Amino acid sequence: MYCNFNFNLNRRQILVVSSLMFLGMIAAAQVHAGTGGDEFKDLYDQLMGWVQGTLGKVVAVSMILVGIIAGVARQSIMAFAVGIAAGLGLYYAPTVIDKTLSAAVSLEADREALAQALMNFAGM
Repeated sequence: MYCNFNFNLNRRQILVVSSLMFLGMIAAAQVHAGTGGDEFKDLYDQLMGWVQGTLGKVVAVSMILVGIIAGVARQSIMAFAVGIAAGLGLYYAPTVIDKTLSAAVSLEADREALAQALMNFAGM
């Protein structure tokens, strides 16, 4: 079945509709990107201390040693590589996650400025 939609929109209407769509996307992104959660800060700090402190280093080195032993037992370098990757992943994952989420939160001001500029451009 063939359907022919014929929209006759001028430039201003297209700009207003696209701006509203863009603002809708921004509003949806703001729903998911909250900066709250202070009640979990103590738990987060404790887990970060464990993972990047002495406990995390001991577990990371243990993973590497288990990988070496498994690599020798299986006569394969892959077990050694998995042990190294798991140890490094355990140690650096919290830093990567923290930097990624803090970068996402810092974009909020840029989004609001862009939305205001679009509204000013559309003459609203």
